[in-house]
Amino acid sequence: MFVNKKVPIRFYSLFIIFLIPAYSYSQYPEETEDWSVKPVVVTPGEKYGSPSDAIVLFDGSDFSKWSGRDGEVQWKIKGKAMEVVKGTGNIKTVQPFGNAQLHIEWKTPRKIEDEGQGRGNSGVYLLGLYEVQVLDSWENKTYYNGQAGSIYKQYSPLVNACRKPGKWQTYDIIFRAPEFNADKTLKDPGYITVIHNGLLIQNHVELKGPTVYQGYPEYSYHESKLPLLLQDHGNPIQYRNIWIREL
Repeated sequence: MFVNKKVPIRFYSLFIIFLIPAYSYSQYPEETEDWSVKPVVVTPGEKYGSPSDAIVLFDGSDFSKWSGRDGEVQWKIKGKAMEVVKGTGNIKTVQPFGNAQLHIEWKTPRKIEDEGQGRGNSGVYLLGLYEVQVLDSWENKTYYNGQAGSIYKQYSPLVNACRKPGKWQTYDIIFRAPEFNADKTLKDPGYITVIHNGLLIQNHVELKGPTVYQGYPEYSYHESKLPLLLQDHGNPIQYRNIWIREL
């Protein structure tokens, strides 16, 4: 730039300061519009329904998407819900899943027969390894990282959003599976977000490893996609309207 020695340097400084914003505002707004990837149209489900791109895992009719401890599922169907039958074992999906959005509705027995961890206990296990606790936590004293909505023995829920016994409840879960290196060491941990009855209770928390009852969790190599598991903990918990979207 040519500088006239008779003009104070201060003038040129002000000129440059005002020039930069002018240059910025001279850009076309279209330059920051993203037209690269058009979002897929997904029709939201009606009340109690699933979105158009979801895989429906249970619609109240049969266990065709599930397998039991010895192959066939021994739980029972009551109305449009599945119910845990004590002693028959956990059930898992036939199809494996990894990163996913899961919707599941559950209900604990109306009649209260126990307390603490013995009251309406079950669990939703992502990859069959990482548990979101199901429990009747309505006026039920237990350790906080074991109540409904906890990432069992890892994170307590932000709030207790549990409804009264016998009322249907919802979990909406966003899960990102852990990743492993070629040598089977951990590359990135898993993360999970949980919304319980419309309230955020786990906000993208980092999983410390697969769920353990005793001791502390730690990672060991596993596949990136594994079946979803529902737990038989001896209580007649009911589940309905289960669907999943792969992410």
